[in-house]
Parts: sequence; C-alpha cells; structure tokens
Amino acid sequence: MSTPNPDTVALHGWTAVPLDAQAILQGKPYLHEPTPLQAKDIPFPSSDPLVARVQAYAKEQLPRQTFNHSMRVFYWATAILRQQFPSPPHSLLSPSTLALVSLLHDIGTAPAFLTTTQLSFEFAGALVARDLLLSPHPPTSQNTPSPATLSSAPAPSNPTDIPLSTQSQTEAVVETIIRHQDLGTKGTITFLGQLIQLATIYDNIGRNAGLVHEDTKVDVNRAWPRGGWSGCFARTAREEMSVKPWAHSTHLGEKEFPEAVEGNELMAEFDAWE
Repeated sequence: MSTPNPDTVALHGWTAVPLDAQAILQGKPYLHEPTPLQAKDIPFPSSDPLVARVQAYAKEQLPRQTFNHSMRVFYWATAILRQQFPSPPHSLLSPSTLALVSLLHDIGTAPAFLTTTQLSFEFAGALVARDLLLSPHPPTSQNTPSPATLSSAPAPSNPTDIPLSTQSQTEAVVETIIRHQDLGTKGTITFLGQLIQLATIYDNIGRNAGLVHEDTKVDVNRAWPRGGWSGCFARTAREEMSVKPWAHSTHLGEKEFPEAVEGNELMAEFDAWE
C-alpha cells in the first residue's frame, strides 16, 4: 500500500484516534458546550450524484424507521463534528463521505440481507456498500453480494453516467461499517469510525447526551421522526442474534444490548412521533 496523501486521510476520516470514546472526549461529557443547530443549518450533500444515488438505494432497501435513523445519524455526526472537533484534520472531513457511511451503516439489516447471509449484519453491509460504491450495478441479490452476482444485474443504459466512489472513500466507508459496533477501550479506530460510533450510540442508547444541544435533538427528530425506532432496532438485534448466535452484536450483550436500546430515555419522548 502506498503512503496515503495527507489530504485524502483528512478528507475521508482516516486519522487514527482512540477507540475509547471517553479518551477522545478527554474524559468529559463533551469537549465544547454545544449550541443550537437546526436541521436546515446542516445541508445534506444531495448535490453529490453519488450521495443522491446511495440515498435512493438506502430508501428503497431499508424500512422507514431505519432510513430515518440513518439520516439522523448524519445530522448528529455533523453537529458533533462541527462543535466538538472544529479544527483540522478532523474538520476537513468530507460531508459526502459522512453522508455515505451514515446512509449505509445499517444496510446489512435490510430485509434483503439480514437473514439471507450467515455474516453478521455489519460485515454483510460492508460488502453491500463496497459493491454499491464501486460498481454501476446496485446490489440486488438475496445472498451476500459479490461481483459474480452483480454481473447478472441489468446493465444501465449508460454506465459512464453512474457516479462511482474512489478506493480511499469506499474503504473508509467499509471500515467504518464493519467497526461501528466495535465498542471498547483498547486500541484505535479511524476518526470517521469514532464519529459514527458517537452518533449511533447517541441515537440508539442516548449515551453522551451532552454532545448535542437540546434544541438540535428536538429539531432533527422532528425532521426525521423515530416512529418507534427503539423498539424496531431492538427487535432487529434480537432477530439477528436468534438466527446467528455468533453475530458480532452479541459482544454488546445478547440481553443487555436490546434492553439498552429499548431503555433509551434520552429519545423516549420522540419514539411515538410519526
């Protein structure tokens, strides 16, 4: 592997940071006091044709609650990035890369993939994401995607018009999807991976509530309603662990993890919003 360009490292969040979230936050609930941000203050990069393509794919494949969760993760992550990590290299992270991984981090839980592969949903999702980002043919197989299955998909009318990702961006997304539930205190992770961990755990369990301003929490939930997300995700976790007793999610606790999701007090008032 050649030495990565420093600009590419920053652009796609390849900087190594502590896996321990409290270490990157210096043992505090937040680094900087958050200020109010509205969803309209955080532009979603839909003008990027690759992001638009992936957003359409995620919306088609994922249940509404999961798609809305993925969108909220982008807004939580952007708010955390802007207000807690405002300096380079972290502040140079590409909004498009952040949008891609937010949209795809749970793609492995889609009905087409969750129980049609023996892989844990993060690993299956990483393969889906890699195929989607590097191939003009969107993954549609009921089995784990691969170049062989993709070759049977209908060819686009003009493949040169299909936007594709770069190797560095794709691998940043894939690495983060694989590791977004890899919680722990030893070792390192990419900055992109840590940011997605902070955003997903905030939305799913309510941890590190001080990272996001109360007004931002309300407005983003209004823009992308949970619709009972806590119960939905807990059921998905239990379903996967039932059919895949080896699933990676078990390291979070077969009983403890779904119960922590259901017990998310930070988001309880918003779970009934439609």
